[in-house]
Amino acid sequence: MLDLALMASVFVFSFAVGYVLIAKVPPRLHTPLMSMTNAISAVTILGGILLFAAETSLTQKLLGAFAIALAAFNCMGGFAITDRMLRLFVKKGQSP
Repeated sequence: MLDLALMASVFVFSFAVGYVLIAKVPPRLHTPLMSMTNAISAVTILGGILLFAAETSLTQKLLGAFAIALAAFNCMGGFAITDRMLRLFVKKGQSP
């Protein structure tokens, strides 16, 4: 139970710090920031997969699955936004 409380407190703390930092980023820098969050999400996915490799409780496995799902959603959204941004720089008549 102590491990769950520790993981939850780290999650809440990192969420608060991340929110404060991202709120201070100017809008024109959001796309590079999305690339960085994709890298962080990839690490989160790997950490969630490692939870399934270790002997953990059902609650920890559910939290790991939830983390994997949210990180994968973030990665896919980041790729979609990056693709959309890159299409802005393609000249008319060229293929993307």
